[in-house]
Amino acid sequence: MPERVNGSSDGGAGRRLRRFQERVEPFAARLVLGAVFVTGLVAQFVKPVGDALEDKTFLGGALLSLIGYVLYDAVKELSSSVRVPARALVNSSELGGFVSEAFQARKVEISFLGYTGETLYNELYHRLEDLFDNPGSTRKVSVRMLVPDFEQPMTVPARVGADERPVDDPSFRDRMLRRCAEYDGILTDIADRLTRTGRVVVHCEYRFYPGIPRDKICVFNRAQVLHGLYDVSARMRLQHMGPEYYDPKGYKTDLNVWSREGTAAAEAAVSMWIKHFDDLWVLASTPRWRRDAAA
Repeated sequence: MPERVNGSSDGGAGRRLRRFQERVEPFAARLVLGAVFVTGLVAQFVKPVGDALEDKTFLGGALLSLIGYVLYDAVKELSSSVRVPARALVNSSELGGFVSEAFQARKVEISFLGYTGETLYNELYHRLEDLFDNPGSTRKVSVRMLVPDFEQPMTVPARVGADERPVDDPSFRDRMLRRCAEYDGILTDIADRLTRTGRVVVHCEYRFYPGIPRDKICVFNRAQVLHGLYDVSARMRLQHMGPEYYDPKGYKTDLNVWSREGTAAAEAAVSMWIKHFDDLWVLASTPRWRRDAAA
């Protein structure tokens, strides 16, 4: 049973609160401004009301509130245009909150590009298992995982050689290959069993991209993108006093968050990363374990 990596849902709650505030604030502001305007106007021309509200001071206030009412949208638009693009920095250990939020949709689409996908895999495993008992509104799930082609010689991951130079190590690559094959097999098995229930259609698949694991990208429902860079200089040992290996630590990677609900610049960034992933997915190769299963 894979170990669960705890994720925080605070970020999702904060984003929902901000969305609620953005919806309610304009209406509330217009309501207050309109009420001030109407009250001031009535106080100016209806003597009893004017006397009750100290008479002559209300026409100017009414006019000012009307001007504020008219200019409110313009001020809001100007504020949005100069706002810093909607992104924040989160740690990879916080992916659980993003996965849970994505699974609130009827159609769930999660895409990953990175090293082995272990951190995301842990969250997906538990969330998919939960669908057997409580699918909620979810009816379709698509998970795409892009990892490096561990079947080819690599500089990262690799053994640390003389003068800190990377030396390709087929046995270490095979270790990563078996790990990804295990994750793919477990997710695919869950997907097949869920699909057979007839309540949810689920598809999970691993593919290879050429090159080293440099970027870590997570795309949630084609509306939110998390992007960060691995520390390609990170090292580890399999045994005490054994050889060192260049081995990026995905769970330590910090990620920038881009959302379509931000500015035009943020939406453009989301579109760019989604296109980049889609293009790589088309060009990606099928892993050996999938080729053998299909033979």
